[in-house]
Amino acid sequence: MIPLNRRASQPRGGMEYFDARRKPHNVGKVIAALVLTTLCIFVLKQSPGFGGSSVFSRHEPGVTHVLVTGGAGYIGSHASLRLLKDNYRVTIVDNLSRGNMGAVKVLQELFPQPGRLQFIYADLGDQKTVNKIFAENAFDAVMHFAAVAYVGESTLEPLRYYHNITSNTLLILEAMASHGVKTLIYSSTCATYGEPEKMPIIETTPQLPINPYGKAKKMAEDIILDFTKGRKDMAVMILRYFNVIGSDPEGRLGEAPRPELREHGRISGACFDAALGIIPGLKVKGTDYPTADGTCIRDYIDVTDLVDAHVKALNKAEPSKVGIYNVGTGRGRSVKEFVDACKKATGVNIKIDYLSRRPGDYAEVYSDPTKINTELNWTAQYTDLKESLSVAWRWQKSHPHGYGSN
Repeated sequence: MIPLNRRASQPRGGMEYFDARRKPHNVGKVIAALVLTTLCIFVLKQSPGFGGSSVFSRHEPGVTHVLVTGGAGYIGSHASLRLLKDNYRVTIVDNLSRGNMGAVKVLQELFPQPGRLQFIYADLGDQKTVNKIFAENAFDAVMHFAAVAYVGESTLEPLRYYHNITSNTLLILEAMASHGVKTLIYSSTCATYGEPEKMPIIETTPQLPINPYGKAKKMAEDIILDFTKGRKDMAVMILRYFNVIGSDPEGRLGEAPRPELREHGRISGACFDAALGIIPGLKVKGTDYPTADGTCIRDYIDVTDLVDAHVKALNKAEPSKVGIYNVGTGRGRSVKEFVDACKKATGVNIKIDYLSRRPGDYAEVYSDPTKINTELNWTAQYTDLKESLSVAWRWQKSHPHGYGSN
């Protein structure tokens, strides 16, 4: 900015005063300064974020703004990628306790255009912070992924799971109610069913979770259902999905759990760590289950199919309706089958150590996806176990240290 010309004399305590006798000489500079100041203010007002005028803070016709909680995580980042590809406006909120800033940077590089993607570093357990985020952004819908999500860890730290999953969901619902956000896609889990007596699992199978992870998710579901009973304008979809594998087919994103969490992580991550030599072998926990080969049976769903189900659910969400869907292939695979497929995908003869059961696990879980097939026109496309693992393995090989330093 151009400073006003002032007399150097300091007659009163060192303060400077404008000398009116010099006005004719300085009037041009004063006018120039005013013009420049006006121009600067105009430019600032056009800038995103000035005075809360960011495009993210206002609704726009034809633009759907989706808040993706946990969008820096494995599933959340893949969902964000799909939403951005489909021209949604996306705000990711994540505290990076489990997510990766590297995944967010990939998305930012892919979609650098103003008004497409913003990232907010925040803890969803802080009520004031959550309310501030909703107050400063015009969300049309929420995809709520953010959660700690390891069965074994939940048995060791149950209170953490109830806080992180159940309490945080309550804060999200309160903020949605306060700020008029009326569409919720909730990321739930088959762990809410526990160990059903009959297979396959349908949406009306009794929910009797047997570990804190499943119990916390079940509680969150109950809160959502109670909340929507008194609000006829809410559009809610609850997706209970099974064991997630795979990664972006184009190799842009993958799964990168933090090193200290590897022992609690997915079997695919452990398999790849063994193939890369990060760990000496793969630990299979439990060989005495009442199944054909003694190992657990699970329904493995590719992450690309999973995010497709979320987008279809978002598109089909209707006010005053709650949709509850299982998201799985409908086919159970044993852990031994999975290990064989992983060996073929990596080309490594992975050493296998057979150990006792993991606390809180159950013998057999697989879905009946008939309802989601019929009502949302969704069917799993990536059902070749070896192929899904091969795609994920390619990302792992090219990113042996995950996304790198966060």
